[in-house]
Amino acid sequence: MNKYLKIIICVAICLTVGYLSSIVTQSSIETWYPTIEKPSFNPPNWVFAPVWTLLFILMGIAAGLVWDKLESDKELVKKGLFFFTVQLALNALWSYLFFGLNNILLASIEIVLLLLLIYETYLIFKKVDKNASYMLIPYMLWVGFATILTVSIYFLNR
Repeated sequence: MNKYLKIIICVAICLTVGYLSSIVTQSSIETWYPTIEKPSFNPPNWVFAPVWTLLFILMGIAAGLVWDKLESDKELVKKGLFFFTVQLALNALWSYLFFGLNNILLASIEIVLLLLLIYETYLIFKKVDKNASYMLIPYMLWVGFATILTVSIYFLNR
């Protein structure tokens, strides 16, 4: 399989996870979410979809680039893709915890774990393909911001 097909597959997987997460999010955006207190730095709702779409595309490209290096360093690539998969699952889980269950405390705890796993994925990717690791930086920064936002929302609503 060539590099571009691997990238396309990984981007498709990431966008699918994002789409499935948005299904859980959608009903709460219109019902529960408007009723809770949010900090002054909370972005408007319309910002999230384009930002996440771009981040999922970058994540998919990064994973595809790393997958393409499988023959050169099998163990490290497998480890990187394992961490990538786990953090992608945690990304989806956050949406379920926050928007599906409306459990801000559990979502706050989970997003810290997610951020740590993204960082570990970044470190592994950096050893495999520096360009792939750079593509995770905007994601890491956004999730860092989302962590502050989630924890702030928790404290405003407890």
